[in-house]
Amino acid sequence: MGKSTKAYIGIGSNLGDRRRYIESSVKMLAGAPELRLLRVSEVIESAPLLGDDQPSYLNAVAEVETELDAEGLLKTLGEIEILLGRVREERWGPRTIDLDLLIFGVEVVNKPTATVPHPQMHLRSFVLRGLCELDADLVHPVLGVTFGELAKRLNGGDFSVDPERPQLISVAGLIGVGKTTLAEKLAEQLGGEMLREPYDTNPHLAKVYAGQTELALDSELYFLNWRVEQSDRDSLTAGRVVVSDYVFERGLIFARRLLNTEQLDSYEKEYERMAGRCETPVLVIYLWDSSQVCLERIRNRNRPYEQRIQREYLDTLAGDYERLFAEWRKCPVIRLKSSELDYGNEATIERIVKQAKYYTAMHGVSAGKRA
Repeated sequence: MGKSTKAYIGIGSNLGDRRRYIESSVKMLAGAPELRLLRVSEVIESAPLLGDDQPSYLNAVAEVETELDAEGLLKTLGEIEILLGRVREERWGPRTIDLDLLIFGVEVVNKPTATVPHPQMHLRSFVLRGLCELDADLVHPVLGVTFGELAKRLNGGDFSVDPERPQLISVAGLIGVGKTTLAEKLAEQLGGEMLREPYDTNPHLAKVYAGQTELALDSELYFLNWRVEQSDRDSLTAGRVVVSDYVFERGLIFARRLLNTEQLDSYEKEYERMAGRCETPVLVIYLWDSSQVCLERIRNRNRPYEQRIQREYLDTLAGDYERLFAEWRKCPVIRLKSSELDYGNEATIERIVKQAKYYTAMHGVSAGKRA
């Protein structure tokens, strides 16, 4: 008997009797030579990623053991698909059955005939939910984090890589948490353009921090117009990496804390009018840390207009950011604790860059596979 490897297989169907196709594929996996079916997750329903005219999918994940190698297992999966009436006519098209090799032990395979781990499984909640049911502590062989953590990054959403979009990566977080430092390093390593908040050129900011609250609306509108100009989708290049040290939605967080009722009403009207022009990020990296740590950094960098900031104010902003990302469904979110990052260590930056690439078109896309 050869070496046995544990593998995980994504199962999907959106044509005909979907549940029967799922059940039939499971029976055929159980009866396949050199394959032992261990467990199957519950069946869940999901909307098609592309093509709204398609029926919804039923999905599950199977855990198997096999003496086959990865390419041999893929061949077996293809044979089962054919027997169950799978016809490959169009990419992302509907299908009676879809069997995707998600994980094959700890192996990483990059061949024309096989890509393992599945190159977009980390973007699919309908896949990760099944994997987490079977083993949430299983570690992704490339990303080096558990599937439980990968699922949290999606917050229940399903996403796909689109190389025709600007590849905007936004670094978000509290004042003093280190957003600009990380964004600069990412832009440099990824060969992308850097978009910075214009703190030093805002003519109203220092006066607002000094107590001239009548200028708060002018200050926030200055930031809003700058962000719109920077992240206008018509001004960004399709496929090119762009890194910002903010998320567009931070404008509302600060406006709701700094503006009075009349000012906020004016700001929100302008925000709604302009927000539709801005590119949505393909990835957010949310830097977080304690308010005390951020306050110490604010004191140390010694920007005069920031020295009036109090810890209580940072606490309220931290809560606002947590609520924003608790409901975030626009793209994946990677959470990183700032004080645990050593920017002087090349391995730290390499690890973050590797993770970021995996969520952009720099990583590549699956060749005709849905999951």
